[in-house]
Amino acid sequence: MMAGLLFARAGCKVQVLEKHADFFRDFRGDTVHPSTLELLRELGLLEEFLKRPHDEVRTLSVRVADRQVTIADMRHLPVESRFVALMPQWHFLDFLADEARRYPGFQLRMEAEVVDLLFEKERVAGVRLAGGDEVSGRLVIAADGRSSALREKAGLPKKDLGAPIDVLWFRLPKTKTAENQTGGTFGSGTLVVEIDRGDYWQCAYVVPKGAADEIQARGIEAFRTDIAKAAPGLASVVDTLKDWDQVKLLSVSLDRLTRWWRPGLLAIGDAAHAMSPVGGVGINLAVQDAVAAANILAGPLARGENVDGLLEQVQDRRMLPTKVIQRGQKTVHDRVLTPLVVRKAVLDKVPLVLRLFGRFPVLRRIPARVIGLGVRREHIRSPDAGLKRAAVESSPPSPPRGSSRSPRRTARS
Repeated sequence: MMAGLLFARAGCKVQVLEKHADFFRDFRGDTVHPSTLELLRELGLLEEFLKRPHDEVRTLSVRVADRQVTIADMRHLPVESRFVALMPQWHFLDFLADEARRYPGFQLRMEAEVVDLLFEKERVAGVRLAGGDEVSGRLVIAADGRSSALREKAGLPKKDLGAPIDVLWFRLPKTKTAENQTGGTFGSGTLVVEIDRGDYWQCAYVVPKGAADEIQARGIEAFRTDIAKAAPGLASVVDTLKDWDQVKLLSVSLDRLTRWWRPGLLAIGDAAHAMSPVGGVGINLAVQDAVAAANILAGPLARGENVDGLLEQVQDRRMLPTKVIQRGQKTVHDRVLTPLVVRKAVLDKVPLVLRLFGRFPVLRRIPARVIGLGVRREHIRSPDAGLKRAAVESSPPSPPRGSSRSPRRTARS
């Protein structure tokens, strides 16, 4: 969606193809980091964006051995937006769609599932939809997620880094507090991440890869007991989990394409590099990919030039931050989550590295910088063709926050 907005802003004709009838997917990436907020500021959109309901997180903490330790403090970042905005992903996508519709070259097609690629000799020339329709284009951007059908159809090679964990997502009620209390608890053989969404916790219960079926077979009551044991602060509200329909499985992947492109096609976001939920950086890394793609390709594409020779530059620009972030995530997998979640280690004291965060608060700025701004941060350098209209009809409202609709994989190109 961000790529569609930026290419349309540059004067290109763009179609964004969305598999579903709306953007509602519960338990998806809802953390809009300072790196993304600054891009919205550069586009002149931040003020309007922040008018939409959201929560702001300025510090991140963990609870270990009954002690609360602050590990990241974003209040010192060298940007104006020194917080993470918590906003349901469908609201973020609705916002970007509304802004993109201000450009005459932008079109969003819902219920348009892409199932195959069209080729002219060896070059990608468009896509085929589930209903049989064909959409041609000079460039196809595959942004259809970690289970990307388009990267498979394109034959792009992939390197799997492995992931020892999966995540069970669920909601628990909470009392609204003056300050956001997002954090995590290193419990008995697991990690429970608690995202403060005002009047409820969005919880991530980390389990060994493939263990979800075994946990479910033990029954919901046993699961509630496990949660209360791992995160005692949630014990008083776990009874609100009545059945497994309230629990969603995220099968964690950590991989990347070794080649993101072929003539006529470019993969970005999770389609190019599936990220672990560690650090919540996936959505923000994808947005950075979109900005880099527009910076390099939008101007030449708007002028009618062939951009096949430029596609590799997008990969070259974004591969370093991808590798650095994934290396950090894999380190957390191997050194923290595997001993804790897979081998069921019990933390009965605060590790030295966490004690240092308490003793030397300046250290909290390091993870804040990595999580908040990432590596090789992008800036808006794609051209503005000056075609933006003053007003646009808003998109239809997404389903209410409490909808029980099950999330499904999205497919966009």
